[in-house]
Amino acid sequence: MTRDWMMAGMDGVEFARRRLGFEPDAKQCVMLSSRVRRGLLNCTRQWGKSTVAAIKAVFQAETTPESLVLVLSPTDKQSREFVRKASEYVRRLGIQPRGDGDNDCSLRFPNGSRIVGLPGQQATARGFSAVSLLLIDEASRVSDDLYKAVRPMLAVSGGDLWLMSTPAGKRGFFYEEWEYGGDQWERVSVTGAECSRIDPSFVAEERVKQGDRWFRQEYCCEFVDTEESMFDSDVIRAAITDDVKPLDLRGEK
Repeated sequence: MTRDWMMAGMDGVEFARRRLGFEPDAKQCVMLSSRVRRGLLNCTRQWGKSTVAAIKAVFQAETTPESLVLVLSPTDKQSREFVRKASEYVRRLGIQPRGDGDNDCSLRFPNGSRIVGLPGQQATARGFSAVSLLLIDEASRVSDDLYKAVRPMLAVSGGDLWLMSTPAGKRGFFYEEWEYGGDQWERVSVTGAECSRIDPSFVAEERVKQGDRWFRQEYCCEFVDTEESMFDSDVIRAAITDDVKPLDLRGEK
């Protein structure tokens, strides 16, 4: 039985179930089955976004030969943890994980595909092209400059882009794309109350212990202003306008 025959017609959800022994919940199915080119995942803490994203990366690499999947995280440690999770699923495919020989944090598949994990630094993120799938983990903690630096990697390949994160205030590209990015994005939101793996009593305890603002951000997927903000960001945005007439100084003496 060849691997190509086994993959024929299989989407990400079926791949997770049949090949990896992973049973996704309803919201995880949305991300795994999505075929959109631009996706936004705004989720509660401890939902398992990195796990689902690792499965999506392995699915892309295994089913599409010569794919390049890039995973960008704020730190090297987070990128390595992501690739470690992907390695666990690669083993379930009967493939012995190994690097690509060029990048320290990477996986190479027998079909020529690669998964490469990168830390949130422009110097290390630049230099890749023909990216099939770009995953930005903890996107709310990645700088706007780095986001601008990696987007051109999709220009020629027409690859897919997924931004995944818990909110971190009303700022940064993750917030801007979620609120104002338009209908080019598929948006998936998962609150703590929607995650069956989180004990409701723990969520209730967090609300009391951590305070309303922090709880709404971490477990309710809300973009809230930071405590350091002097003015509400919505008020500031509403005060900004392009409808400004130039001053007529011709009558001045």
